[in-house]
Amino acid sequence: MVKLTMMILPTVDRRWALARQMGVTEAIAKLAPELTGKPAPYDYDALRSEVDRYAEAGFRIGGLEGDQFDMRRIKLGLPGRDEDIEHYKRMLQNMGRCGIDLLCYNFMPLGWLRNRVNIEERGGALVTGYRHDPDDVGDGTVVPAEKIWENYEYFLRRVIPAAEDAEVRMGLHPDDPPAPVVRGIGRIFINAEASQRALDLVDSPSNMLTFCQGSYRTMGEDVTSLIHRFGAQKKIAFVHIRDVKGTWDDFVETFPETGTTDMAAAFAAYKAIGFDGYMRPDHAPTMAGSDAEGAFSGGTGSGYEAEGMIYTVGYIKGLMQATGMRWQ
Repeated sequence: MVKLTMMILPTVDRRWALARQMGVTEAIAKLAPELTGKPAPYDYDALRSEVDRYAEAGFRIGGLEGDQFDMRRIKLGLPGRDEDIEHYKRMLQNMGRCGIDLLCYNFMPLGWLRNRVNIEERGGALVTGYRHDPDDVGDGTVVPAEKIWENYEYFLRRVIPAAEDAEVRMGLHPDDPPAPVVRGIGRIFINAEASQRALDLVDSPSNMLTFCQGSYRTMGEDVTSLIHRFGAQKKIAFVHIRDVKGTWDDFVETFPETGTTDMAAAFAAYKAIGFDGYMRPDHAPTMAGSDAEGAFSGGTGSGYEAEGMIYTVGYIKGLMQATGMRWQ
């Protein structure tokens, strides 16, 4: 049975009530100190207090997503990364103690990026986009992709045993945008073969993927075929539902039914593989009435406005019902 979720940030707003009204009781949370005002989740009491607070509002935190503390030393292989990895392992242990069984993580030193904003979609809804600029060298720092691969393997081999012990599935999110280099920093999870390489590095039930449809689509990959490929390996822990037009070097976000993915075929594929992990709406257009209308706040504040989430949750439920998928 699919666990239908939403990204529900720690600050209580109308999305908390709307999620309950839509029947969404499983939350995906980011509990970084800048959002909670508390220590990072490697502090057990801080994590436990957030789990209890969400529970009082009717939500079970099923997964954590994103960098829960500063990951730059780990991703760039800088001095101090071993200390940070020990924090990461402790966070995984705490998640297990609190009954949180999913961690959606990425290995993008610069995070996910957009450089085009307020693009009009249907009816004047606003979306974001990305257009690659090879002349944008950032601050001049250069880190080749091979070094990022070394850092990733160093990290993965050390944290997966802790994830296994905690019975937490680590779902690797592909790079967004999946450009080979952004501002001098190599990006490695830019195609399906790279995701497969990550899975093959460590044979573990905790080493899994976050299947972000939009990211794989901007790679030029066939989304439905990949669902069957990774699903046959039982390696999809989490699914992000969004769509796009274009490829990695020039794309825009869309409504879930106006992009280039065959969503009906994708959901039929999830049904066929017996997917029973977590699924949530991802970036959606900013629609009329949104508090963020006309603005781009970046990060977890972009594409998660209430109206877009309402639209996409309904869309997901309709496709699941049409394909005979069950959810909770």
